[in-house]
Amino acid sequence: MKKLTAQTTAEANPFHHSAVPNGKNQQLPNRAGFTLIELLVVIAIIAILAAMLLPALTRAKGTARRISCTNCQKQLAIAAVMYTDENQDKFPPRSAVERWPEEFRNNYVNTNLLRCPSDLPGNPATGSSDPTKYPADAASRSYIINGWNDYFKHTLSDADFQAYMAATSQLCFKRNTIPHPSDTIVLGEKKTASPHYYMDLLEPGSSSDFPGRVLGNDDTELEQGRHEGLGPGTRSGGSVYAMADGSARFIKYWRALGPLNLWCTLDDDRSNPTYALTQ
Repeated sequence: MKKLTAQTTAEANPFHHSAVPNGKNQQLPNRAGFTLIELLVVIAIIAILAAMLLPALTRAKGTARRISCTNCQKQLAIAAVMYTDENQDKFPPRSAVERWPEEFRNNYVNTNLLRCPSDLPGNPATGSSDPTKYPADAASRSYIINGWNDYFKHTLSDADFQAYMAATSQLCFKRNTIPHPSDTIVLGEKKTASPHYYMDLLEPGSSSDFPGRVLGNDDTELEQGRHEGLGPGTRSGGSVYAMADGSARFIKYWRALGPLNLWCTLDDDRSNPTYALTQ
């Protein structure tokens, strides 16, 4: 009876491990695994998640670059303030030999600060070719300094103003003449291919963005949409600017030029249609 019961139990339970001659239990093969359809579903889910996350990662990377650019310009703005503190409140004179990057260099040292991380691809242009005498002037550079054109146009004779623009004058702009230092731009971002050191509102030029028009550097050399935009020429996003009080901040496209032009120092000129964007 016991023998018959054991045999009946074994037949009723197909997973019962019976003894084998070598004394080990017999193991059933492991058949667990994904089917082809299940694998395809998993791959599709991963692809959907990647498509959702990549734009967010791209935006986060762009934000990090903008913050880094802001930090660079803030350090350069502080270097400019320190320079004026050491030189009777004067900015360096306009020069065709030694320009502002070299003049400020004792106060910021590392020339990597002259380049915005978003100024890609390649190396941004600069105007000097003498890295031995003027290494900061010759370094790749993303930034351009205010040429203070509106102030000198009002305070100089035509002949003296032309001498100033030609960099043959030793006149210096003084920081204490700025009535709104927290809202007056000292440094901004230039176009990658521009070698200009000075942002001149009254220097005639041309731009593919505005064909057939004679313009100042605010249209021909200035990059207003380096960050958070759709790319060069799209007039979107914004750029980072350093102010006369040593601060730096992001300003949307066009907003640095109107309704008040923040590159101007004189109140009448800041809203004057000659300089300010009115539409």
